[in-house]
Amino acid sequence: MAGRVRPAVLAGVLVLVPVLSGCTAEGGPAPSRSLASVPATGGTMPDGPATSAPLETTQSSNKAPVYWIGRSGGNIFLYREFRDVPEQENPVTRALRAMMSDKPLDPDFFTPWQSPGKLATSISGKDVITVDVSADAFNSNLDADMAARAIQQLIYTATAAAASSGLIDTGQQIRVRILVDGHTDYVAFGHVQLGALMTRAAGLVAPVWIIDPQENAEVPEGSVKITGRSTSPGGKLHWQILQAAEGGSKTPFLTGETTAAAEQGQAGAFTLALTLPPGDYELRVGQAGSNGEPDRNEDTRAFKVR
Repeated sequence: MAGRVRPAVLAGVLVLVPVLSGCTAEGGPAPSRSLASVPATGGTMPDGPATSAPLETTQSSNKAPVYWIGRSGGNIFLYREFRDVPEQENPVTRALRAMMSDKPLDPDFFTPWQSPGKLATSISGKDVITVDVSADAFNSNLDADMAARAIQQLIYTATAAAASSGLIDTGQQIRVRILVDGHTDYVAFGHVQLGALMTRAAGLVAPVWIIDPQENAEVPEGSVKITGRSTSPGGKLHWQILQAAEGGSKTPFLTGETTAAAEQGQAGAFTLALTLPPGDYELRVGQAGSNGEPDRNEDTRAFKVR
């Protein structure tokens, strides 16, 4: 992923819904600023209730959807991977445990969360997920901007896991309450007040997002299917396939252009079917620049054809 620099702080909204008051975690620091609004960047996906990405649909796969934080140009976004996880816990808990304890497959992604001593989740009604995690999960020194994104990383992962496993009604907005050691009103990373119901904040998913193949995946030779999403339905995308040579150098192999879908329900999706011989490759996809401007918001993915 190009441009590993700190992002400019842009305005966005984190939705907070008042709930009944609960216990207060002792010894928590006071928030450094109001979290009625938090930074957010990028565009929004048009489908899905009040969210910047459609909720994941129910799938038969046991893989857990996990969101990570990644940089693109001068901004920071959320990216999703599907991960193999143990099945001892419920789908939401095991997806969050992977988010807090594992490393992303893609080296362009990262997570500020620490492996928690305790983690439990529950679902009430048709639209509320409660996450109860121990305070050691927050043992990272983050600024307010990154802290807000880390909380949204948790919210996106929890809602994705519940939706893809069929545990929750995706026809309405899903809300998440985060408790810390059973208490409300914990101040996460010293910046984000927890305890109220939260939803996915708009504008945090990556503008261009390669879904398959995943980083370093091996796919059979012949027709290779590539899927992804853009936050600009109907917009043009430029793509390039580089082939790795001996010594680590990469040479252009295929280039092309495609258009992200504009249809309701598939808005922003793109698919490529490429014929590739065995080899190691890197895929690059970016939103096409207009009026001679360079492409922007490029995502990259390394994969192998065997």
